[in-house]
Amino acid sequence: MPAPLENLSLRQQLTVDRRGLRLLSLVVGLTGFGAGVAMMIRAGLGAAPWDVLSVALAERTGLSIGVVTIIVSFVVLLAWIPLRQHPGIGTIANALWIGIAVDLTLHVLPPVDALLPGLLLLLGGVIVNAASSALYIGALLGPGPRDGLMTGIHHRWGLRIGRVRLVIEVAVLGLGWILGGPLGIGTIIYALAVGPIVHLVLPRVTIPVRREPSSVPVLH
Repeated sequence: MPAPLENLSLRQQLTVDRRGLRLLSLVVGLTGFGAGVAMMIRAGLGAAPWDVLSVALAERTGLSIGVVTIIVSFVVLLAWIPLRQHPGIGTIANALWIGIAVDLTLHVLPPVDALLPGLLLLLGGVIVNAASSALYIGALLGPGPRDGLMTGIHHRWGLRIGRVRLVIEVAVLGLGWILGGPLGIGTIIYALAVGPIVHLVLPRVTIPVRREPSSVPVLH
């Protein structure tokens, strides 16, 4: 049976079992997520919806894509306030580290011009991104800013989370496209592939919470 995805409070995250392993899973997951984003961008065949917006804003402001990603993450966190969402360890780490990982990977990974290498890099980026997403979610140290926005709206107004995610990502993608972001076949591949990959990987990387069994007196 797959391990349950528990929504731990910050206090529970600070005292939960196997914190070292969870932090390792979180850091590796966030690093891989950022690397996957950069791989898709370098492939030049389209990016994920939020990254379409980040690339567009980076081109217009002169900031790096990673810095824009961090800024957008903290702007999204402001929307948590009326939704009464509470950030966790993973939330803040997500907001800061993914953007850094994106910039570091873009620094060492050159752009790809040919179609076949670009397609291979794109597919690799999608797989790395999705598997890494499962890793940091499975650490159970709090949702990322964008994930928390969707779940917050879901809990606040009782809307289906699938519809909430669709509306948000279509809106973000539309804004990014209007601003000149890289919309392409990679955007479609990402939308279709990420969910199934996360669904496949997540049960295998989730670190379940261990609880001491309740002591029951034995009658002799």
